[in-house]
Amino acid sequence: MNRTPVVFIHGAWLHALSWESWAERFASRGFLAFTPGWPGEEVAVPAMRKSAESFRDVGLEALMDHYEAIVRSFEIAPVIIGHSVGGLIAQLLVGANVGRAAVAIAPIPVNDIARPMPKSVLCPPDQEDTGPVVSLSPKQFHEFFANTVEADEADRLFERYVVPAPRRLLADLGCAGAGGSPHTVADIDNTARGPLLLISGQEDLLVPDSATRAVYKAYGDSTAVTDLKQFADRAHSLVIDSGWRFVADYVLGWLDHYDIRALPREG
Repeated sequence: MNRTPVVFIHGAWLHALSWESWAERFASRGFLAFTPGWPGEEVAVPAMRKSAESFRDVGLEALMDHYEAIVRSFEIAPVIIGHSVGGLIAQLLVGANVGRAAVAIAPIPVNDIARPMPKSVLCPPDQEDTGPVVSLSPKQFHEFFANTVEADEADRLFERYVVPAPRRLLADLGCAGAGGSPHTVADIDNTARGPLLLISGQEDLLVPDSATRAVYKAYGDSTAVTDLKQFADRAHSLVIDSGWRFVADYVLGWLDHYDIRALPREG
């Protein structure tokens, strides 16, 4: 039987490897898990750190086109699960009826949606240089990205998963330090789309819980399914830190609630 695919889309400063635990968990439940990287992304983290300029020209539009082509390539419409920038892309794709359902975890907001936080949260301070990519130091990663875990765990996560981010993408997303302004996108909702789950970490400093709640409220007039789950004491690292399984299992339960299973029903 054909199994339901799940496409995982990572966010800025993380490598596609960041989904390794999720992919294994979903595969163990019978789903076909795919973790495609960004255009120009190297297959290994060390190589990506050495040659990050290979995706220097990647912006939001390029990411959208890249993942739309991937999602449309399946015979069975996939579930799309994205984190941060990936969460934004997951919303936009399901809003265009691409994919069966979407989960947006700490999604970056754009347009006039969810602007209670300063633009600077989209990139850490001290990133005022003009290079093609923006890197995080281990200290910045711990302070802004993984602020709810101990230093030793943050260091392990940094070494395994963290890579530079394209400055062009950060500019598209309104990162002040990247020299840009918020990227304007089309309406992210329609009433015919599949179910959408928004997830936030209530201690997230890069995409605050208030931002995700504002995105959720923006869907309030839609008749399509939109749900919100808030995780207490969790930061932007909630998909990779030691509590990742709680989030992943909640997503699996949510999919099951809407009858989205690894083996689609016949007929």
